[in-house]
Order: sequence, then C-alpha cells, then structure tokens
Amino acid sequence: MNKNSTYLLVDSSVLPEVFLKVIEVKKILGSGTVKAVNEAVKEIGISRSAYYKYKDFVFPFYETSRGKVMTLFFVVEDFSGILSSIINQIAVAKANILTINQNIPINGLADITISIETEGMVKDIRNLMEEISKIEGVRRQEILARE
Repeated sequence: MNKNSTYLLVDSSVLPEVFLKVIEVKKILGSGTVKAVNEAVKEIGISRSAYYKYKDFVFPFYETSRGKVMTLFFVVEDFSGILSSIINQIAVAKANILTINQNIPINGLADITISIETEGMVKDIRNLMEEISKIEGVRRQEILARE
C-alpha cells in the first residue's frame, strides 16, 4: 500500500465476487479448518493468484480495528458475575482492557463502558461482540468509538 491510498467503506453487495471470496479464504485460513492457501482457495473457488493479488488490500470492516483503542458499550441486567463474564470474554480474545466504567443499576439494568486496546487480539472485534452478546443478561452491546 502506498502513502496515497484512499480507504473506502463500500457495501459488499456492489463488490466483484472475487473480493468477497478473498475475505472467505482469509476467514477459513484464520479459523484453522484448512492448513494451506491451496486448500482454502480450492474450497472457496478462486485461484491462488487472485488471492495473492488482493489479500493485502481487501479486509472485512471489523478487521481494520486491529491495533486500535475501542470503546465498547453494554446494557446488562443487574446480577452478580455479569461484568466478570464480559471481562472473561475480553481476556479470552486477548484484548488489553484500558478502562471499565459501570453505572449504578436503574430498574434492574446497568450501563457498562469498557475501553480496550486491540493489538494482539486473537479474535476480531465482531466475533468478540458476538460472544459477549451470548452471555446471559447482556441486553445490548455496541461499539461506541474507535481511535
């Protein structure tokens, strides 16, 4: 990538299919279900050359969050251990927690804001948020900010 690169946010429905397939190859390589690029491109149905041509230029939106500070927001039910469960999922993803703020519960719900540093994460932020959403008592979650 050169210094004059321009980054765009584009709806995937208008992209050429090869870009989406490159992302799929990256996803299965990252999951460990296949060991080699040859296997992955064959499974997805693109050539190795197409993969190598675009792999450094096509990323899912959430993958661009690596190495950033992100602020996550949660609305949770007020019961013992829920914050611990959220922190545990963040730890499993190997994100570095910078700050935690939990407001006093009102009507049985509490707001939690957690800032994390994403360098070294072993999951992308989308997968982390999906895992946290499965925790019993998490009513809402969103990414508030990214730096």
